[in-house]
Amino acid sequence: MKINYAIGAFLCMLVCYACSSPKTEVKSPDGHIKMSFTLDENGTPFYNVSVGDSLLIENSAMGFTEGNGVALGEGFQIKSTTFDHKDEIWTQAWGENKKNRDHYNEMAVSLTNKDQVELTLRFRVFDDGVGFRYEYSVPAVDSLMITDELTTFRFRQDGTSWSIPASAETYELLYKQQPISEVETANTPFTFKTADGIYGSIHEAALYDFSEMTLKQTGRYTLKAELTPWPDGIKVRKGNHFTTSWRTIQIAPEAVGLINSSLILNLNEPCVLETTDWIRPLKYVGVWWGMHLGVETWKMDERHGATTANAKKYIDFAAANDIEGVLFEGWNEGWESWGGMQNFDFTKPYADFDIDEIVHYAKEKGVEIIGHHETGGNIPNYERQMDHAMQWYTEHGIHILKTGYAGAFPNGLSHHGQYGVNHYQKVVEAAARHKMTVDAHEPIKDTGIRRTWPNMMTREGARGMEWNAWSEGNPPSHHVMLPFTRLLSGPMDYTPGTFDILFLQTKDSPRRRKWNDQDKGNSRVNTTLAKQLANWVILYSPLQMASDMIEHYEGHPAFQFFRDFDPDCDESKALAGEPGEFVAIVRKAKGNYFLGAATNEKPRTLEIKLDFLEPGKQYKAVIYADGENADWKSNPTDYRITEQTVTSENTLNIRMAAGGGQAISFIAL
Repeated sequence: MKINYAIGAFLCMLVCYACSSPKTEVKSPDGHIKMSFTLDENGTPFYNVSVGDSLLIENSAMGFTEGNGVALGEGFQIKSTTFDHKDEIWTQAWGENKKNRDHYNEMAVSLTNKDQVELTLRFRVFDDGVGFRYEYSVPAVDSLMITDELTTFRFRQDGTSWSIPASAETYELLYKQQPISEVETANTPFTFKTADGIYGSIHEAALYDFSEMTLKQTGRYTLKAELTPWPDGIKVRKGNHFTTSWRTIQIAPEAVGLINSSLILNLNEPCVLETTDWIRPLKYVGVWWGMHLGVETWKMDERHGATTANAKKYIDFAAANDIEGVLFEGWNEGWESWGGMQNFDFTKPYADFDIDEIVHYAKEKGVEIIGHHETGGNIPNYERQMDHAMQWYTEHGIHILKTGYAGAFPNGLSHHGQYGVNHYQKVVEAAARHKMTVDAHEPIKDTGIRRTWPNMMTREGARGMEWNAWSEGNPPSHHVMLPFTRLLSGPMDYTPGTFDILFLQTKDSPRRRKWNDQDKGNSRVNTTLAKQLANWVILYSPLQMASDMIEHYEGHPAFQFFRDFDPDCDESKALAGEPGEFVAIVRKAKGNYFLGAATNEKPRTLEIKLDFLEPGKQYKAVIYADGENADWKSNPTDYRITEQTVTSENTLNIRMAAGGGQAISFIAL
């Protein structure tokens, strides 16, 4: 018995020693992605990411610098390394997929240095990518001034990338394809394909009380994190304990795998709201597009758009076409001050907008009103009124809020710095207290906080439809670029669905006015009509708009697709695509399916298997396709509608004209 006890104790000691020995790598659950950690001779942290047998990111530095000399990025020693894992299915109130699998292996490396800095580097590796974040504790000081982030993404080899330049104020820029080595700066998501065929996208998740991360080229194939600064140059101000957002790299063998990834959502905390039954996706129209065209105005004059009579007309149209919501912009006093530091009153309607009568009329028709708060960038003015204005809205039965920030923030503060990030979060939390949902324009980028705060439903954050009204517009490649770039971060209120593509019904109207110097007379929508339908599926938003003025939908056969379309989807899948070239996406909603496919400036035909349909069932496929002579430049409104009965065993050839697309509704029989 004594011998057996001694052997047992010795074996136990070996097991304990093995457990306490610091490991420095962690693999994805399926084993094909590996993330490893090292310290160099100066105690500076570095990481590597491998995919299969190929090194993707190599010897990339980590850490921060601090204004008072606290060592946040060097002199570290490893205290301990712990491992964990998770595999669960979680359900959200709404989203591309109602159910998501959160499956990862985790490594937490605890470090310390001579400045008594305690740092935990937490790594999570999924089958579709990696995430890591910094968790600091510096008890020797009261506060910290972050002056730089040292995180780098050093690619082993060059590749192709798709991104927009870094900006502290806007994301409304055209995406550019270029070698990774030629990128000077970039906003995220930063999408890439390496020379050996790995697709990926660098972004961040769960951004709170911090500046956004952009990227800057600092060496051969090396992109370094850059934080948007305060006016005095300090990047972030924090207390002596803080946790950063996750730095993320989504990874996939095919481009569509990035779209189908739920990594960004999985790195956010579960929902903190007690109830979510008051949150629901919907379709909407609105008094909005006419102002961008110059047919109507935001301020009260002879062409004012948000009038009582016009509001009722839009409410009637929504009720007659199974559209749940109507947006009104330019309803409140303050638009006459546009061009300076705007001073809007968020509870004072213009005299020709009788909100009580409009609210009563909408309620009788079963239509939701979508409210609008344009701040013009005057954040102090908005924050003074915000809580009261939201309460005033909810007292009028208005529970959906679109916000806008089309203007500079005061005192040199930026949209994307720590001040802006905190303001946007204040709005989300205030809206939640009033059970309001939010559609943010000119926002901070999405980082998946909609999992935690599902009332943050959609946002702009890229060049949307309005650019077509007063500039050369968005090129055909733009709509098939967004799903692989901007939309990897989350939903976008692009506001698709303009049928008057060449503005033929407004350009020569006596009401037409040129209000923007960017309008050089070449403004138009650069797609075919069928592609406009497809974009309702492709450009995901739980609040999905038919953007045109409603007279352009009256009696139009193709508008039936929007009547049938349901933005409250249960499942989504990207079926085929390449960034900036083409894409095909299908979404399931309440037993029906909706497919959108689109191409860039080149015509193409896709062969799509219908194996996403439920086996053993028949569906009526209503196909909205480009006509035989359709072309985005010369004949954009040529379309045809056909019907056929299909099952999951069928295959469809989806023919698309140059700049075109195709939309299909599959209605269960």
